Amino acid sequence: MTSELTFRLATENDLIAIVTMLADDALGAQREKLEDPLPESYRKAFARISRDPNQELTIAEIDGETVGTFHLTFLPYLTHQGGLRAQIEAVRVHSAHRGKGLGTKMFRHAIDWARQQGAYVLQLTTDKKRPKAIHFYEELGFVATHEGMKLAL
Repeated sequence: MTSELTFRLATENDLIAIVTMLADDALGAQREKLEDPLPESYRKAFARISRDPNQELTIAEIDGETVGTFHLTFLPYLTHQGGLRAQIEAVRVHSAHRGKGLGTKMFRHAIDWARQQGAYVLQLTTDKKRPKAIHFYEELGFVATHEGMKLAL
């Protein structure tokens, strides 16, 4: 019997699992604070996300075990005739479950969901220091059509 990957919106009880996955790589380890208890900033951010109808912090599970997460933001625009963009960020697969195709399944779910919500594009940003991630996104059909820029505040 094969266990199925399921998706649900995250709850505050999922924060430790999410932050653990976010911190579980070289870049994430530099910017996240994985402490017990978690810093209050994570709870405040989760509260803001969960109150915003354009934000969806999603948990991927197999048999009730958290195996991944991603954050979708729906951005209403006037461009593209009042179109809706979807942005996906903070995509992580738990280290014990990497290499099993779960990332692809998570993206397929996010792509289908964004389409169902009426989005005309799903966009993402990734750090240039993540060449494996960039290759993965290209394999999924993402194309680097724009140059992303950031201003640290």
